[in-house]
Amino acid sequence: MKTVSFGRHAMMTTSLDRIDIKILNELQQNASLTNVELASRVNLSPSPCLARVKTLEKLGVIDRRIAILDPALLGIAVTAFIQIKLEKQVQPSLEAFTRVIDRLAQVMECYLMTGDSDYMLRVMVSDIEDLEDLIVNKLSRIPGVSSIRSNLALKRISHKTVLPLDTNHPVVVKVCRSSSRSLERTTKPRCDATSPSLSDAPVGIDARYPSYCAGRL
Repeated sequence: MKTVSFGRHAMMTTSLDRIDIKILNELQQNASLTNVELASRVNLSPSPCLARVKTLEKLGVIDRRIAILDPALLGIAVTAFIQIKLEKQVQPSLEAFTRVIDRLAQVMECYLMTGDSDYMLRVMVSDIEDLEDLIVNKLSRIPGVSSIRSNLALKRISHKTVLPLDTNHPVVVKVCRSSSRSLERTTKPRCDATSPSLSDAPVGIDARYPSYCAGRL
């Protein structure tokens, strides 16, 4: 991992090497790995492995750690894709739409689109009645919405959460910084006497850091 900074209000550029990408691939597959397990899988000793993970957290490359649930076992059986068109694509309408969508737990993904529709939503609900309620009583009542079209998914063929990172193609991460102040991460100390030692503890991945973008070398 190599870091280069440019100026006081500048952008910090960091190159991720093969080991960094191996770490990311392992954590994408299983974020509950302990640091010792992760270090073994990427052929590092625990201390430098932990240091790399903390740096990836600070850069924002590792956003957070989550649990992926099985919707079928939880009774969430219906997936639908909904296209929404606004009367006018002006800033107040876009902002109002975004505020409402952010509050709807059924909306798993929302994209601002090109083409005939302004937005594409992927929603998950328990049944058709819940989908109808979402469309009629929530989405259609958003100010500025002119049309709604929905399509039901019959069967999920493929679903991935792992980003396609190739160890043969290093990645450059650009972190936008508003000042020369170094990135810092604050964590609450663990005071539980039964907590595992640092080298055996699960890798923590929960942080909020400056905006970033990534590109291939």
